[in-house]
Order: sequence, then C-alpha cells, then structure tokens
Amino acid sequence: MRRATIPFALPPFQGWVRRLVLACTAVLLVQIVLGAYAKDFSVLFTKSLGLIPQYVLQGRVWQLVSYSFLHAGLAHLFGNMLILWMVGSLEEMEWGSRRFLELYFFSVIGGALATMAAAYLHILGNTPANVTIGASAAAMGLLMALAVLDGDRTFSILLFFVIPISLKVKYMVAIIVVGVLVATIQASDGVANVAHAGGLLAGFLWAKFIPRRGIGFEASETYFGIRNAWQRWKRRQAAKKFEVYMRKVEGGEVGGAKFDEHGNFIPPDEAPAGKKNGGSKSGWVN
Repeated sequence: MRRATIPFALPPFQGWVRRLVLACTAVLLVQIVLGAYAKDFSVLFTKSLGLIPQYVLQGRVWQLVSYSFLHAGLAHLFGNMLILWMVGSLEEMEWGSRRFLELYFFSVIGGALATMAAAYLHILGNTPANVTIGASAAAMGLLMALAVLDGDRTFSILLFFVIPISLKVKYMVAIIVVGVLVATIQASDGVANVAHAGGLLAGFLWAKFIPRRGIGFEASETYFGIRNAWQRWKRRQAAKKFEVYMRKVEGGEVGGAKFDEHGNFIPPDEAPAGKKNGGSKSGWVN
C-alpha cells in the first residue's frame, strides 16, 4: 500500500511531544541560569541529573532517564527537539500516546545502558566518570522504529535547507546510522555517540520484538493472568481441605459435599424420596 508523503512542515504541537519538548526546554533554561549566576549549583545540577555510570551503580538509577532532559546548549536542544517534533508527533498520532512514550523511554534507557557498557569496558575512551546528557538516544530510537515499521513512507525534506528532495524513511535512517557508526568509531569529541548507537539499537529492538499493544498492556495481562491462576490454585486447595473435613463429619446432608476442579461447590442431588417438607421428624413444616 502506498503511504502518503510526509511534507517538510511542522506537525501539530500537541500531546506528549509538546510536554517533552517544553520539559527539555525548561531544564535548559535552568541550566543556563545556573551556569550564569551559580556555577557551583550548575555543576551539582548536571552531576545529579546527567548520566554518570559510576553514580548509577551507587544508587542514582534515575539518571538512566533524567539525563535525556539536559542538553549542552541551544543547538543541541534544537536538533533533538526538531526530530522529536517531526517524527514523534507522527508516531504519537498514529500509534497512540502510550506506545509513543514506551518507545521514547525505551530508547532513552537503551542509550543509557549502551553508554554504561562502553564506560565500564573502556571502549572509545569512555570511563565510568564521564557525564552524558541529551535526548539524542530517544531521537535515534524514534527514527529507527519508524524506519522498521513504516520504512517505505516518504519524507519531503530540504537538503541544506535549500534543495527540496523526497527520501524514503528507511534510506534516510540508513544514512543516519552510517553517520552515527562512523562518528562512534572515531575519537570522542564530546558528543555521546555511544548513546546514539544505543538509541538506534533500542528503537530497532522495540519495533521488532515489542508487541503492538505495548509493554504496559502485555505486562498487565501477564500480571492479571498470574494473579488469577494463583487465586484459582488457592480456591482448589481450600476446597480440597474443606472436602476432606466434610467427609469426616458423620451424618447430615452436607457430609458428602463435592467441589469441581476450580474449587467451586457442587450442589447435592435432589433429596431422596420421602424426605420432603414434613416427611421426617427433622424436617420443617410451613
């Protein structure tokens, strides 16, 4: 099926895309103010929220996500937020907010884990004390997921902001992947290229292996399935104990109580003939 071309135009600024863009912008403003008037607090702010592998292992696990809200400057913020706006808005409108958020933060965490692995393996000059900031991993994950799930869709872009061209998403992302890999292999220049590669890998894994209904839905289904199975097992065990007890009771019509495999009580058969109301000494008379 031929998909519509995505024009070079800004999509609606709404939903979780808007919230994420505004949050990242607000955090950058805080960084700028602190950097201008309180440098010590600025350093503390970055060390508290930026991704520092050795701090994560010391208990600051929030850094696996919080680093994505910090940026190194306006240019860094602009590039990531432009991709988030252009690509994220399309995904949120077509896939829904829940799936979009799962993909976004799955890519963020994927980039963080890749950075930590590179740091402790001392790959490409990374060390556990290095600080990584930015939503680049999320941006790469959004692009990769779109390429895997809707790669034949065409983007209309302006090359060098001058020359209009049309390019399929899968080819555009392939070019970006090659660029990221080349930049990652080269000497580190301060850009978190390992996080970029981790985001691309996370986006690919999410698109290939995460169920269409999302992680949250599958997790809730699994939870309730396990809970229901546990409750059924408890009922069966209670029924078995009660049945054993009732068998020990001598006399009375309840002495032969039965239960099915799910622990539900099986009503006794109709009372024997001659045991109707008023037919015995123990019966009741209306």
